[in-house]
Amino acid sequence: MTAYLASLVRSKPITSYTDEARQNDGRGLTRSLSLFHLMMIGVGSTIGTGIFVALTTAVPEAGPAVTLSFVIAGIAATLTALCYAELASVVPAAGSSYSYAYATLGELPAFLIGACLVLEYGVAASAVAVGWGQYLNELFLMTTGWHIPDALAQPPGAGGIVNLPAVMLVGLCLVLLLKGTSESAKTNSILVMAKLAVLALFVGIALMHADPANLHPFAPRGMAGIGAAASSIFFSYVGIDTIATAGEEVENPHRTLPLAIMGALAIVTVTYMLVAISAVGAQPWTKFAGQDAGLAVILHNVTGAQWPAIVLSMGAVASIMSVTLMCIFGQTRILYAMSKDGLLPAVFHKVDARRHVPRENSWIVSIFVALLAAFVPLDALVNATSMGTLVAFCAVSAGVIILRRSRPDLVRGYGVPLYPVLPVASVGICLFLISQLPRDTFVIFAVWLAAAALIYVAYSHRSSILARRHDAP
Repeated sequence: MTAYLASLVRSKPITSYTDEARQNDGRGLTRSLSLFHLMMIGVGSTIGTGIFVALTTAVPEAGPAVTLSFVIAGIAATLTALCYAELASVVPAAGSSYSYAYATLGELPAFLIGACLVLEYGVAASAVAVGWGQYLNELFLMTTGWHIPDALAQPPGAGGIVNLPAVMLVGLCLVLLLKGTSESAKTNSILVMAKLAVLALFVGIALMHADPANLHPFAPRGMAGIGAAASSIFFSYVGIDTIATAGEEVENPHRTLPLAIMGALAIVTVTYMLVAISAVGAQPWTKFAGQDAGLAVILHNVTGAQWPAIVLSMGAVASIMSVTLMCIFGQTRILYAMSKDGLLPAVFHKVDARRHVPRENSWIVSIFVALLAAFVPLDALVNATSMGTLVAFCAVSAGVIILRRSRPDLVRGYGVPLYPVLPVASVGICLFLISQLPRDTFVIFAVWLAAAALIYVAYSHRSSILARRHDAP
């Protein structure tokens, strides 16, 4: 029994990650991403989720004080980003939090963190795909006067039968991912630049029409509402982790990964704050609840003209596509890393010899995401994603402390300042945000982790590479 319990926390040596990178014979993932491409992956998988979609759920909880909710979530993300940057400079591998946990916390914790990341990425991609359909419908309505019937544009529980636009979006993303990592990254960069331009247009117009009266009462639901909103929007910072999932496809990862994480976070935080402030200034907070394509509607209402709302809806369609694309990308790389370690079937780490992408993996993930987006309402998806994100962020912050104590000899391309205060603070604020999530989210999360633990015991524990090395004569 003692030996079995010890096997649950066996760790993958740090040297294994660097050895695997050196032994890549051209049949695996290739290092084709630059610093710019990596930063755009972070921005692309982040901006869009919290601004274009989640404001309609966060503002009713916090009122105009949603701006403080973004501040709290941003502080938590910043503290965690510093921890990500240190571990990324030491463990430049695909898998992000999962790989870091495997090197610091052990195999079972790493597998459960991997399950959290699957929940985080798969559900985030689905949630954003649902929002994409809302903006596409708004664009059709403003330009043609026609919109997709609710039966084909909403999931069950939200007035429809199937969310067909969301399924179409996932299909488009799959086509891009199968073309190759470099091509996907270039497409994402173009979409990101378009979304930043459109959001700048929104901020400029909304601020010109802002009414100070809309900011009163500032916090109608008090600190409880601010905390609840911060928890529900935290999933919109998932881009930090997405950067780290590309560790095996980055040029000079020890330097590039930390710089990309911090650069992307700076762009994201500033953008979120500006859009949130201008949105609640331009429209009373009571009107956000249930408002599809909220930012486009705000522009139409304050200007009385169609063209700003049309431009913003077009930008949102492009923007949300980039988020879905990068979230699916991130999930495939998590499953790739887990499969390569033997914790999942080999199909997930098979790489196409010509395109250097995990083709079967991409198909499986896309089908899973499409089914969620087609049949599950948005609100149920958002909180589950936040829980997975927060747990993964806790593991990364704790991993910095563990690795500093267990391997002080490692060469670190970047070190968290004010150690150990900042990693401890990061864990603390993530736990606070977890405590603010609804009770049903904990139930869903517990069931998910229980299912993951059963898979680990039944399959992964005996099939892992570390187990096979230990059992070898």
